[in-house]
Amino acid sequence: MKALILTCSTGQGHNSVAAAVQEVFSAHGAACDIADTLSFLSEKASEAICRWHTRLYRHIPSAWRVSYRLLEQHPAMGEEHNPLANILALGTDKLYALIAQKGYDCLICPHVFSALMVTRLQKLHPELAPATSFIATDYTCSPFVDECRMDRYFVPSPLVAEECVQAGVPARQIVTIPGVPVRRAFYEPVAKAEARRRLGLPETGRLVLAMCGSMGCGHLDELAEQLAHRLPGGSALAVVCGTNVHLQRKLERAFAGRPNIAIWGYRDDIPLLMDSADLFLTKAGGVSTSEAAVKGLPMVLVDAISACEGPNLRHFCATGGAVTAPDPEALTELCLRLLADGKRLEKMRGALLQKQNAAEAIWAQLVEKEAVRQ
Repeated sequence: MKALILTCSTGQGHNSVAAAVQEVFSAHGAACDIADTLSFLSEKASEAICRWHTRLYRHIPSAWRVSYRLLEQHPAMGEEHNPLANILALGTDKLYALIAQKGYDCLICPHVFSALMVTRLQKLHPELAPATSFIATDYTCSPFVDECRMDRYFVPSPLVAEECVQAGVPARQIVTIPGVPVRRAFYEPVAKAEARRRLGLPETGRLVLAMCGSMGCGHLDELAEQLAHRLPGGSALAVVCGTNVHLQRKLERAFAGRPNIAIWGYRDDIPLLMDSADLFLTKAGGVSTSEAAVKGLPMVLVDAISACEGPNLRHFCATGGAVTAPDPEALTELCLRLLADGKRLEKMRGALLQKQNAAEAIWAQLVEKEAVRQ
């Protein structure tokens, strides 16, 4: 089996899922490459789409919520009349050339954009017969999934499977896996004191890790300021601003000289950061919440975007491993109460711990399917 994962750089979540699946394939000795779906349109198109996606997330979240709601309510268009699919079809020639050159027999799509492109590719080139899979990266059935034609749809919970069936996806093609795939490093714990030592953080006391996605969106500045001024003695706060350089500089100026407050930009050592923390204050991204679930890290969830993140928030609050509140002041109060309640934190931790590897479950299913095909 030679696989190609078609990711999408609209945020780092889809890339993280792609990396998690690639790790498992490589561990089993299988060839597996990753490509950016939007780059098949053009590199400039990919950069422009990702740039505008980031701007909407950071600065106009209400516009993103409205857009997503309209997409959810779209009537059945059919493959030929879907404007998004027609735009993505412009990249099928380049994708076809790559598949023909490299000989991929397995295409994996952790984004609806790539699933739509592959669906159109197979219609234009029926001689291609790779195994095709879609991976849901949120705890909901995303818009347009019903217009994709995949062999397998990997979803993170039975409720999402039911949503997909209601949307028109054949039940026999849906496979429920234990959550959203996350990288293997999240399954390799580091002792809390050791993690803090490596990060240069206080080795004792409670630590809140605050992060709102790779783009640093939401009310992270207001949340950080409220928490920093009300932290109980001996507690610390670490804020990851992601690629939001403006936010990072603002918070660095605000908390210069505070030894119990760390302000960072983009980090690629999130597993270690999670090992160091007692509480995770974050927006409800499907991947970041799944990473925290694997780490058993209690969450206070910020409803920064709603849209696809609303179902993620509801899913983890329902498990008992996360809580939420409607505004920065209430979220701050919630964090402070949890920091003072070790028993509740322990209960939340127990409700989250997820030891089954979702990427391994995908590998097992695809190997089984490949054996049947042969």
